[in-house]
Amino acid sequence: MAVGLHGLPSLAPVTGVRLGTIAAGIRKKDRRDLVLIECTPGTHAAATFTRNRFCAAPVIVAREHLAKTAPRALLINTGFANAGTGEPGLQDARACCGALAERLGCRADEILPFSTGVIGERFPRDRIIAGLPACIAGLSENGWAEAAHGIMTTDTVPKGSSRKTHLGSRTVTVTGITKGAGMIRPDMATMLAFVATDAAVAPAVLQACVSAAVDASFNRITVDGDTSTNDACVLLATGAAGNPVIDQTGGEAYAALLNAVTEVFTELAQAIVRDAEGATKFITVEVQGGRSEADCLAVAYTIAHSPLVKTAFFACDPNWGRILAAVGRAPIGQLDVGRVTIHLNEIRVVHNGALDADYTEPKGLAVMRLPEIRIGVDLGAGTASARIWTSDLSHDYVRINAEYRS
Repeated sequence: MAVGLHGLPSLAPVTGVRLGTIAAGIRKKDRRDLVLIECTPGTHAAATFTRNRFCAAPVIVAREHLAKTAPRALLINTGFANAGTGEPGLQDARACCGALAERLGCRADEILPFSTGVIGERFPRDRIIAGLPACIAGLSENGWAEAAHGIMTTDTVPKGSSRKTHLGSRTVTVTGITKGAGMIRPDMATMLAFVATDAAVAPAVLQACVSAAVDASFNRITVDGDTSTNDACVLLATGAAGNPVIDQTGGEAYAALLNAVTEVFTELAQAIVRDAEGATKFITVEVQGGRSEADCLAVAYTIAHSPLVKTAFFACDPNWGRILAAVGRAPIGQLDVGRVTIHLNEIRVVHNGALDADYTEPKGLAVMRLPEIRIGVDLGAGTASARIWTSDLSHDYVRINAEYRS
């Protein structure tokens, strides 16, 4: 059960964007698995992609196409990642782009392909191409919720977010969906995230916006430390709101847009952790008092990636020594252990590198039984800080990943 998630919030339509979702039988019968996102001519796009060197064929093709021109449509399939498939996988991705372009009356490089699912198997491109007419026929500005279902794999719930903000006299909408539950340490964005706004934004400024928002959100989550071959986050801007074009990263208009986009990205990123495979805990790791943000992040991720820490949280066991040990082995240059303080929520567990005099096991146990917990670490070495979000590690995580291909 996803921690603190209770169904999709209301997802506002974005003028200039239509979505169609169908069950194309790509891997499993009667499962929504093919999504088309069409955008009006003149829409700008910005994206971040996985840094995994074994990036999937659709990532390669999407990068190539995005470098050439603005997109008219995004085509997303689940079931097969089309990664580790070599030249045939590239041919499959390009064939799907060409088939969709022919039906939409645009060029093949105006289509951005995205895939998620099992790595190393060619996907059935004929089924995808056969499903395109139904996707096109089902296009609707109100198709966000269906699309959120259509991009799911091991997710237990669909994930979406929407915000409205004001740019001068114009009201601007930002709406997005994401998928991801395991194989999550994005290192750029997340498994797949598609967000759109009707704001008018210059391409270079849109890229700056998406990069800044990703760094504050999707690049601050981890479930298991694994970076996918298919990670992608796309931000579309249709310009339909009619605001003066945001053409620089300074000023009130850019700040308002960046804030709304970051809020949507953060809600989507946290939803991934809340729905992590088998998760029973949503854990915030906050590290302060570091010499640099890099040091703080190194400590935070060492804690978040420790199987001993994660299993202790699943067991509701206040075994604070595991957190202490993780801090001690974090890959940072200097650490004065005598200045380290550790909190579980508001309970101070470690003070000046040793067990706090007022700490008791029942206090720690009471915190560990909560579904949402904050680990606070103060390194006592400087003014830098960082925050990430993670989950516990349960029996179900092992089961889900052991049975993933069955």
